[in-house]
Parts: sequence; structure tokens; C-alpha cells
Amino acid sequence: MAPASHYPTASPRETFRLGPLTTPRIWTGLWQLSSNAWGSASVAKVRQGMARHLQLGYTAFADHYGSAEIIFGQFRESLAPTEQVVGATKWCVFKRINPSRAVVMGAIQERMDRMKTDHVDLLQFHWQDYADKGYLTALEILHDLKMEGVISAIGLCNFDAIRTDEICTQLGPGAIVSNQVQFSIIDTRPLHGMADVCEKHNLKLLTYGTLCGGFLADKWLHKPEPDLYSGDLTPSQRKYLDMIVKAWGSWELFQSLLIILRVIGDRHGGLSIANIATRWVLDHSFVGAVIIGARLGLSEHPDDNQRVFGFHLTAEDNSDIEAVLAHSNGRTIITTIGDCGAEYR
Repeated sequence: MAPASHYPTASPRETFRLGPLTTPRIWTGLWQLSSNAWGSASVAKVRQGMARHLQLGYTAFADHYGSAEIIFGQFRESLAPTEQVVGATKWCVFKRINPSRAVVMGAIQERMDRMKTDHVDLLQFHWQDYADKGYLTALEILHDLKMEGVISAIGLCNFDAIRTDEICTQLGPGAIVSNQVQFSIIDTRPLHGMADVCEKHNLKLLTYGTLCGGFLADKWLHKPEPDLYSGDLTPSQRKYLDMIVKAWGSWELFQSLLIILRVIGDRHGGLSIANIATRWVLDHSFVGAVIIGARLGLSEHPDDNQRVFGFHLTAEDNSDIEAVLAHSNGRTIITTIGDCGAEYR
């Protein structure tokens, strides 16, 4: 295999603007590098996986938890200077802090040191306690750092519609470019409030959970409901299975959804269930990109993901999907679980 720096990068079929950045509409999520619970591969194999994604035009990498920041930094350092790769990372505040400039700058400097860079492309900010309005102070300082060139763009992570609107209103136009939230055919909470906030403030969503941990895939069609506590499931699959059978509906209804997604895939020339589920999300104008997790070196599907581009769902497709969703509790998940990000608070 050629060194990563020698890979010719393909042009992605669809891109969008995120502040000063132009990125593909599918991003590679690296959260699964944070724990061996998803399986593990050698650093060399992980970097080879990153190179494969880059070659296919997946030039944006997100969810740098644990060692992912370090591995990404090493990978980007190995690339030719002409390679344009976007690294989105997070500053997550889970406990009460004094968000002074020194504290905020210290957090960002740590991100830069680990990623071997002199600036952060997209800094995604998460704040756990809404009762502590320190998040507004922290974001004001992050905005100052953006104006100074330390950060190229600022995004939010798992903020609900009310606080996202508050933040964008206080910081002003263009200060915040994105919010990373869960969004899928199963979890449609962003349709109920967040979409309007995005339109109001010219914000784009970076969505995760779009494939429900891999359940929205052909491999689960006509399969029995798995044991929630089986050692065969990843942490993500346990999380999404719980949502499917307890909050959204039942395994039987989920099978009905997979069946219709399979029918739609066949209408479009044999596309996969995952392709159709991803396209459903991307067809919403407030969505910038879908973040698809990859267990690099273990389980990744960059070639299949390429097939998401070049088509849109038809009115018939959407009507058939809605006919199944009408039997689910999808519209009320926002009242049972809460708005975007509530499940983490």
C-alpha cells in the first residue's frame, strides 16, 4: 500500500460550506477509537483505513475522543502539504468550571497539541449543565479565539433547540456554524424545533446515529431481535436497540421499515438499506453532513457510502417511509426522551 501522502484524493459528489470550510456531506466518525469495546486494530491499520477514506474523497474526520486526536494528528502530519483534510474535535465540559480565557485557551491548546496543529478546524463545544450559564461566557471566548485565527469555525454538540437559538442570537450571525445531534429515520427529533433554528441562523446539522449503530442495514433484514445484553453487540448497538424497541416502536415494526427501505433501494438500482437511510437524512436542507462511524481496520464501508450521492428520494419513496413511521412513536420521542441531547443530561 502506498504511503498516505501519495494517495490521489477523489472529488466527493456533494459538498457544503461550513463557515470557511468546504467539506463532503459524509464525514468519518472516529469515536470508536476511544474504546476497545468496539474492537481494536493496530495504529498502522487505522491509518491505512484513514488513507482509504481520504482516497475516496472523505476529507473530514470527526469525534476525536480518547486517542483518536493523536492518531489523526499523526495521520495528517504524514500527508503532503497540498492535502486538504478537516479535523473536527470537541471540548466537552461535564463539570462546573470557571470559563476564564486561560481555562478556555488551555482546553483548545490541548486539542492543538494532540492533533499536531497550530489551529483547530472545527471546534465543537458541549456543555453539560444548562442551569450554569457559563456556556455563554465560554462561547464568547471561543468566538474571540476564532477572530484571532486559533479556531477556523465553532460548532455545538448536543445542544437543544432553545439553547442553540439563545447562543446564536447572543453571539450574532455566523458565529456558530453547526450543531452535532442525533438524527435518523428512527430519531426525528430535529424536525421538531431544531430545523427552524437552523433556518433562522443559517446553521447546519452534523448528524450521527443515522444508521442506528448499523441496525439500518441489510444484514438485519428478516433477522430476529437480538439480545440487548448480548456480548455480540457494540455499545452503540445496545443504545440504539433500546431506542428502537422501547421508545420508537417494536422490532416487528422495525422489520417493516427495513422491508420498505429494501424495496426503495431496489427502485434505485439496488442501493443498500444504509444508502437509503443516509439519503433520507441528507435530503433535509438543514443537514450539512452525516457522520458515519467507522471501526477503522475492522469494519468500514467507504465504497458503499459513495453510492449515497447522485440521487434523491422521490415523493413515492418518502410516502412509503412515512406510512411505516406513522405506526411508530417517532413523533413523540421528543416528549418521552427530550429534545436533542437530552439523553446525555
